[in-house]
Amino acid sequence: MARILLIEDSPTDRAVFTQWLQRGGHQVLLATNAEDGLELARKQLPDLILMDVVLPGMNGFQATRALTRDDATSKIPVLIVSTKSMETDRAWGMRQGAVDYVVKPPREEDLLERIKQLVAA
Repeated sequence: MARILLIEDSPTDRAVFTQWLQRGGHQVLLATNAEDGLELARKQLPDLILMDVVLPGMNGFQATRALTRDDATSKIPVLIVSTKSMETDRAWGMRQGAVDYVVKPPREEDLLERIKQLVAA
């Protein structure tokens, strides 16, 4: 079981992903914007962060860059889960420090398998 921080502003996506993660045996921490997510990541040091890109205020790319440049959080893998499906978005997310990039909506089995791989690494 991993502690996963979900940074997601959509109530629907938040509910679906939380259900999937809990069904996969994970503990879920929630933030509805990047600023709260950064603070929660520093305080709780989760095993993994699921990051949306389109967020109010700071976007997910900026938040990912901030997390990977902060000594306190730089070792926490960030998995971006976004509706932004262009290859340039994926490449930019990876340049910001994300370990992977998944386009919404993912399949539950695929997302849980990827999370399993990332928290085992």
